[in-house]
Amino acid sequence: MASGPSQTVAVGGRTLRVSSLDKVVYPETGTTKGEVLTYYVRVADRILPHLRGRPVTRIRWPDGVAGEHFFEKNLPSGAPDWLPRVTVRGHGSRSGREQVTYPLVEDLAALVYLVNLGSLELHVPQWRVGEEGPLPPDRMVIDLDPGPGAGLTECSRVALMVRERLEDAGLEVVPVTSGSKGMQLYAGLDGQRSSEEVSDIARSLARQLTEQHPDLVVWRMTKSLRPGKVFLDWSQNNAAKTTICPWSLRGRTMPRVAAPREWEEIEAAAEDGGLQHLSFTEVLERVEA
Repeated sequence: MASGPSQTVAVGGRTLRVSSLDKVVYPETGTTKGEVLTYYVRVADRILPHLRGRPVTRIRWPDGVAGEHFFEKNLPSGAPDWLPRVTVRGHGSRSGREQVTYPLVEDLAALVYLVNLGSLELHVPQWRVGEEGPLPPDRMVIDLDPGPGAGLTECSRVALMVRERLEDAGLEVVPVTSGSKGMQLYAGLDGQRSSEEVSDIARSLARQLTEQHPDLVVWRMTKSLRPGKVFLDWSQNNAAKTTICPWSLRGRTMPRVAAPREWEEIEAAAEDGGLQHLSFTEVLERVEA
């Protein structure tokens, strides 16, 4: 990671050294590392409840989004002793390890520490950890991935179908535009089902919607089936999978955010289109409002 001038800051009772605050992270908009850190500090009270208790996989862009990036699951080298961590067995890493020691982001200091390392994207599973390891999932996620020729308008139409069915089952659903292409729908669970059971429920829902709306929905992962349709990705409920954390930035050309939305916005988009992904400045304006 390219180094630059650093300074010491007090964050949440910890003393941290942050560096290269003037480095441009998003060349398209001139957004700097300092602005990225400021964003995460300002939305900390929103993002931390989604991060706490969940092992965090980071995607790091140490030289900005125009440079190379890499996934990091393991605790970063040189991590301070105060940074919480958890060792998870059975969900392996891409290197084939049987266990991975992840950082936990329980407070603002931990968040700032990881973001300072170039961690733009923060990804988490649908479960939290307890004293004896992973707990049953406390939420279901339905990932709506538009194929070529489809976009947020089509995702919005599918989102309303998913909401209707999940609300009929007594679940409250929250929509999140991903900041990349599509949308995620989250529904809180009571922690009484395994990841396999939740995946089966999501897959069954995806198959039903595909049968009822074959011109709009597809449940199979085959890419040749996706043009003009929305892939309803039920597999994100697998215990080994993670999704972008709500309120996280995305490492794309523009500094967009995985942003929770109001259902009124989704309903309007399903009728008339016009729904767009939100930049970090737009998200901050919403937070302040």
